[in-house]
Amino acid sequence: MMLAWPRNPVIYEINTWVWLRELSRKYGRAVDLGSVPPDEWDQLSSLHCDAVWLMGVWQRSAAAIRQIAADENRLNRLRQALEGFTPEDLVAPPFSIRRYRADPLLGGPEGLAAAREQLALRGIRLVLDFVPNHVAPDHLWVTEHPEFFLQGRDEDRHANPGAFLNLENGTFACGRDPNYPPWQETLQLNLFHPELRAATGELLLEIAGQCDGLRCDMAMLAINEVFEENWGHLAGRPPEEEYWPGLLSAVQSQIPGFLFIAEAYWSREVELQQQGFHYCYDKILYDVLRTGDVEAVRTHLQTIYAHQQKLIRFVENHGEERAAAVFPGARNQAATLVAALTPGAKLIHQGQREGRLRKHPLLLGRWAEEGTDEELKAFHERLSAAFQAEEIHSGNWRLCELQEDADHPGSRNILAWCWWWEDHRFLVLVNFSGLPSRGQVLLPWTDLEDRVWNLFDMFSNRLYTRTGAEMSQSGLSLDLAPWEFHLFRFYNLSPW
Repeated sequence: MMLAWPRNPVIYEINTWVWLRELSRKYGRAVDLGSVPPDEWDQLSSLHCDAVWLMGVWQRSAAAIRQIAADENRLNRLRQALEGFTPEDLVAPPFSIRRYRADPLLGGPEGLAAAREQLALRGIRLVLDFVPNHVAPDHLWVTEHPEFFLQGRDEDRHANPGAFLNLENGTFACGRDPNYPPWQETLQLNLFHPELRAATGELLLEIAGQCDGLRCDMAMLAINEVFEENWGHLAGRPPEEEYWPGLLSAVQSQIPGFLFIAEAYWSREVELQQQGFHYCYDKILYDVLRTGDVEAVRTHLQTIYAHQQKLIRFVENHGEERAAAVFPGARNQAATLVAALTPGAKLIHQGQREGRLRKHPLLLGRWAEEGTDEELKAFHERLSAAFQAEEIHSGNWRLCELQEDADHPGSRNILAWCWWWEDHRFLVLVNFSGLPSRGQVLLPWTDLEDRVWNLFDMFSNRLYTRTGAEMSQSGLSLDLAPWEFHLFRFYNLSPW
């Protein structure tokens, strides 16, 4: 039986289709989820992640792939993204789901079960996808339960042809996020429909039996207020109950310890946490890291600790640009350290460790050829080692204060926080700026005095010795180069 999830789990996202295609090429034979060589599962285990998110395992839409294959504009964009593009490289969108059953081309249900077993043998949990907002045009519900969908009239389709699909049994609205054009390879579910909610509850229990957690796509679209604003008169009157709480609690009552992650935007994180999600995307941290506004980062990290513990931090995922492109050079490592070593879950994206620069379109079944950034890969290997520390995995966290220095205003560029577990402790320091910065960090521990402390930096492998009296009275003095960081482990303490 799998152990309980740690407080700050590390989740590694894999584009399943691309990963298996790469393994097939590497081994010179067809590889699916049921025939992945043990060495590859061992390689994932060496990343010290708590879970693997196999993104895109469900059966994809044949109707969607035909639609995309006939769209020359989209094909041209794919040709630009992938040198040597051929029709065999085209795959259906992973979130245009025809059926919540592992795709036969990826190994089917038997292959998925075998993959879960291999991960579990290595102490790794499995996370899969759930898409509440829409399904594929050839989903069984379209013919068996058309009442589950938002339907328009002919005049709606003529007025906005890109937003509706005319099928044999009606005119169906395409799925959408109100800030973007409709997803024309999907149909919009009516999330207010009581029988749809009941059917979704049964579906969720079936899916949850195949994994240890679900990442719920665009979860905020299912909030009653959001859905009503998005769809107006087509949505009708919202029900008294929200969409998520009953669904999530029903699964957890049957499968204790099951984890739910919300892809969340528009500052709806707290609301979704209150509705039962264990972790919500921290897009706010990503955005302020991207702007380089260190004060905005600090302010965000000062929010309520209970809220921070229920965020999932990242500097890239399949929906964002590559971190190596957004955060060039040394800034990449500094931003990654902030996201990876603050409270909450951590999301590491396939290709992030190797420094891939090109965002991968989800309609492509293979990578563009890119090299590996060996320095960045070595950084991530050291970061993976830090994830093993109990202080960071399940310990206590606190943001540290800085001693103001009028002669060195650059001290405000420094971010500092600490982790501790029983007698063990860490201190994380980051100069999140392109300028040299000097300052003093005030440590929260009251038992520093009367001891000599050894501070070992897990990234540079350098050892520093400081007296507790010095650190207690004036703080830990710092002089950091642009984007410089340290991860100090306090150990080998002795009486002064």
